[in-house]
Amino acid sequence: MSGKESIAILGGTGDLGTGLAIRWSRAGHEIVIGSRTLEKAKAAVENLQKISPETPARAMQNADAAAAGGIVVLTVPAEHQISTLETVRAGLVGKILIDVSVPLVPPRVGTVQLPHAGSAGKRAQDFLGADVMVVSAFQNIAAHLLQQDIQIDCDVLVAGNKRGARDKVIELAAEAGLTGWHAGPIDNAAAAEALTSILIQINRRHEISHSGIKIVGQGHQE
Repeated sequence: MSGKESIAILGGTGDLGTGLAIRWSRAGHEIVIGSRTLEKAKAAVENLQKISPETPARAMQNADAAAAGGIVVLTVPAEHQISTLETVRAGLVGKILIDVSVPLVPPRVGTVQLPHAGSAGKRAQDFLGADVMVVSAFQNIAAHLLQQDIQIDCDVLVAGNKRGARDKVIELAAEAGLTGWHAGPIDNAAAAEALTSILIQINRRHEISHSGIKIVGQGHQE
C-alpha cells in the first residue's frame, strides 16, 4: 500500500460516511468530516466517536474539508450532489473525488431512475471538468455494515476516466476490507448506480437482507 492519506468525507453525517471513516481510520488514514456548517460537522464527529471511540476525526465546513483532504469523498444524498460540489470545487483541483452518489427517487426507489447525464458520477465529472478525477464507487454496500467489525461479502465496482485514480480507490477499498474491480470509464458508473435499485428489489422480494454483488470468473489458462 502507498502512504497514508488525509481523507475528507463530505456529508460524513450519514451511515456510509461514518462506516468508511471507521475503516479507513483503522487503516491509518487521517479523517476529516465535512458538513454544510461547522456545527453539523462537529455533531457528526461526536456521533462517530459514540459509535467508534477509537476513530479520531477533525470537523470542518465542507469547503475547508475539501481543501484539507488529499482525497475527497462525497457522501451526500444525490439531490444535494451538485449544490455541494459548487461550494467545494476550488478545493478539488488536481485531486481524486470519490463519488458514492446513488440517484434514488422516492417513493419508487426500487425502480432505476438515472439522471439525464447518464449517472450521478458522470454528472459530477461533467460539472467539475478534467481538473478533478471523479471515481464512482461504493454504491452497492450496505452502509451500516461498514460500521461493524465484520467481513462484508460484497465487491465494489470502481468507475473513472483515469486508471491511476481507479487504482487508488481499489487500494482504499481493500483497506476497508472490500474487493474493488476496475469497471471502466465514468460513463460506466450508470451500471453500479442502477444496481442499487435492483438490490433493493431483491431484498424486498426474497428472504435476504443486505444483498450485494460478487465478481466471479476463472483465471486465464496457459
